[in-house]
Amino acid sequence: MAKNEKKSVKVERPTKKSEYELRFASVQAQRGWRDVKATIRNPLADAWDFLTQTPEQVTFSNYRLRGELGLVGRDGATHERWQHKPTLRGDARIWFYIVDRTVFLERVHTSHSNETKS
Repeated sequence: MAKNEKKSVKVERPTKKSEYELRFASVQAQRGWRDVKATIRNPLADAWDFLTQTPEQVTFSNYRLRGELGLVGRDGATHERWQHKPTLRGDARIWFYIVDRTVFLERVHTSHSNETKS
């Protein structure tokens, strides 16, 4: 590897104007994303596509949380909290809320969150 290649910066995938932008809303989400990426990389790439294109589409694996977990307060505003499951059989969970055209990843869990276990 050439000396300059070691210092190169990864090119991030650009979003289309019709897509949502993804941002971390917490350090936990950033760490969780890294951990989930290490274990289920391909499904997480599919989750990226889903969350940037159709984050408000209700499906078996993407839905609003209910009850006291259904709302999140940030910067003086209240937002609906959603949960996305990157795999049908896995326990990983992504909690997010949406402001305008931005999806804020609030929590990313490698396993089923205790708060949503019934």
